[in-house]
Amino acid sequence: MTEVDTALTETARASMPLADTLGLEIVAASPEEVRARLPFQERLCTAGGILHGGALMSLADAAGAYCAFLNLPESSTGTATIESKTNFFRAVSDGHVDATSRPLHRGRTTIVVETDLRDAAGKHVARVTQTQAVLAS
Repeated sequence: MTEVDTALTETARASMPLADTLGLEIVAASPEEVRARLPFQERLCTAGGILHGGALMSLADAAGAYCAFLNLPESSTGTATIESKTNFFRAVSDGHVDATSRPLHRGRTTIVVETDLRDAAGKHVARVTQTQAVLAS
């Protein structure tokens, strides 16, 4: 299992309070790729012990937003999700989920990020494509 980067995790959780609530962990972060992890927790499940789709989408949104933030043009102040599309492929009922976010488009006003979610066995759980608005002061 890949090591979690404690410093990056603390930074992400401080800047995105929901990341702390979810228990999101950051494995690595660069403009080319952000890798994050969500440990399986029963409190994040639907009936039947299946990780809630909203928890999975939140993982993808947080990792994608972090990736977009690392790709902001100079003089930008932040980013905000303005569109998100999720395709779910399989359920998760234990272990953890890994997110890998990569930029597809780095523009002046929008950044498009694709995030793949995989379970602890490496099986594809979901793919999320999101558009982030580039915020200026």
